[in-house]
Amino acid sequence: MLINQNILPDIKNIITNAKEKAIRAVDSERALMYWHIGKRIFEEEQQGKERAVYGEYLIKFLSEQLQPEYGSGFSYRQLNWNWYRQFYRTFPIVSALRTQLSWTQYKLLISLDNEDIRTFYIAESVKNNWTSRQLERQIDSSLYERLLLSNDKESVLAVAKNEKLPSDAKEIIKDPMYLEFLGLKREASYYEKDLEQAILTHLQDFLLEIGNGFSFVARQKRIHIDGDEFFVDIVFYNRLLQCFVIIEIKTQKLTHQDIGQLQMYVNYYDRIEKLPHENPSIGILLCANKNDSVVKFTLPENNKQIIANQYKLYLPTEQQLLEALKKELTQGEPID
Repeated sequence: MLINQNILPDIKNIITNAKEKAIRAVDSERALMYWHIGKRIFEEEQQGKERAVYGEYLIKFLSEQLQPEYGSGFSYRQLNWNWYRQFYRTFPIVSALRTQLSWTQYKLLISLDNEDIRTFYIAESVKNNWTSRQLERQIDSSLYERLLLSNDKESVLAVAKNEKLPSDAKEIIKDPMYLEFLGLKREASYYEKDLEQAILTHLQDFLLEIGNGFSFVARQKRIHIDGDEFFVDIVFYNRLLQCFVIIEIKTQKLTHQDIGQLQMYVNYYDRIEKLPHENPSIGILLCANKNDSVVKFTLPENNKQIIANQYKLYLPTEQQLLEALKKELTQGEPID
């Protein structure tokens, strides 16, 4: 007797989906439980005459009573770290909790002391269904601050919260891009094909870094122009911008010839591949080093189709980020 081969994967999908929903439901209830615990502790502390002394005594008392029955999550160290109280104080209205987020994500968000930054990461986490690891990576790579280098705060928050669609590629594409997940050593020399292969091997991480709305289309896309043959490194499509995004990789310093080559690829896609309802194609030169003046004078003044982005193989230090922000402040309007 023949068995329908679809039944096994179908049942596996049902089981997997049910398990994922159960995990999310349990985690959501756990987050609500911690919120209510934090609220109760905070209210009790406010009634203490000498709050600092009473608060310390209260935490010690609670840990002694709760840990033997409920485990290490209620140890003195865990309670004294202020997670639960800070959770309530950060999200004082229970309906404001985003049940799509996990407790681990909430802990990452609690550590952010700026409300605008926290709002941005909450919106991006919910919209893009980030895992805890992905959220942590975006915070560590200073995603919000990098987007601010080329945009204003209101625009960054509005795009994150789906209050407006990006009108310019620079509203969602960062410069520089941090590619530490590729595992390439910064001192080593490597060919462009090596970097391309590493990006495709870590495609999910690269899509997270490059920005919202990107889908992979092709690598080494062959195009023919009057008998000549060319190969485009990587082609994406962005559903938010509704256009093709062509990426050329350069491991050496960017030249004006590189810009001209990418412009040719963009023109080809606009004239041959683009459908009437789609927007003009965008080209990104992902390079190890660039001269902004060369880029500026090679391209038209009103250019919005060609973007030259540097890539870096390690995350920025806090000092490097502060220096970048300081440099930007001296060139434009202050960032609040």
